[in-house]
Amino acid sequence: MENVKIVGCGYAKAQVRVWNEDLEKIVETSDAWIQQRTGIQSRYITKDENTSDLAYRAAVDALKDANMEAKEIELILVASATPDHFTPATSCLVQEKLGLNGEECTALDINAACSGFVYGLTLASCLLEKYKTILVIGAETLSKIVDWTDRNTCILFGDGAGACIVQQSTNKKMFTYTKSTGDVEGVLKGAGLPIKAGLINGEKNYGYLHMDGKEVFRFALKAMQESIEKVCEQAQILPKDIDLIIPHQANIRIIRHVAKKMQLDEDKFFVNLEEFGNTSSASIAIALACAKEQGKLKPGMKIVLAGFGAGFTSGGVYLEW
Repeated sequence: MENVKIVGCGYAKAQVRVWNEDLEKIVETSDAWIQQRTGIQSRYITKDENTSDLAYRAAVDALKDANMEAKEIELILVASATPDHFTPATSCLVQEKLGLNGEECTALDINAACSGFVYGLTLASCLLEKYKTILVIGAETLSKIVDWTDRNTCILFGDGAGACIVQQSTNKKMFTYTKSTGDVEGVLKGAGLPIKAGLINGEKNYGYLHMDGKEVFRFALKAMQESIEKVCEQAQILPKDIDLIIPHQANIRIIRHVAKKMQLDEDKFFVNLEEFGNTSSASIAIALACAKEQGKLKPGMKIVLAGFGAGFTSGGVYLEW
């Protein structure tokens, strides 16, 4: 559906802010090294909240921003690679926390890693003929799967959640693009549980996050540019006509490379990774809410969201504010 508008945004920070200097105490790294290679200065880590707790707080913030009550939500979509449980779905837990029952609201989870929020908005835009008001959330507790002895990954990731509420519109346009390519080499993955052989419980293993940084970097450059160009084509505008680009907050070098390749001013890209780090599915959602909070979103602006992540997945959203 093209006629879609975002009526409210919100986000939730995890409880503990971890600075680069804190990581110097547990792995061989330094603040200067991290900032030079990633642009990240800090990230937030949960103390005792799970993914659904952060998602719920972001949802409440979005409802407040939209001046709406929870009972108006008819569908909840939660994008996450770090759910509370295998089952029930995190979205169902958020539904319960919001006090909504099955007669009022349906809930569904999505796992598209760092592209999850883009996928959620894409799915929401397709379902607005059935559901009048949809809550889309990106939420992660990546600290659950980070290996704190691996300096190549533990410096990157944080916990958090972002949310938005979408409805049909008579004058606002939204265009979406998604793509996935199977990562047969396991370049970026959070391992699952092993298969059991026979009727025996095996030893419990933790599925730490693994990433081949160089390969992910190469994929990200192409994926972000392609996503931006594809949604601009649908909107019949040129990338230079975009007022603001909100990219997945993975690495400042990726953003700068894409800006240079596309001959776009870096000021067109909203960046808050220096504070939040990489929050995967929550990344773009948090950045969107922060951009609104900072007064950077003006009526009539042409905005593009661009994500990429494990899977491999990627995608973009063009929307009019």
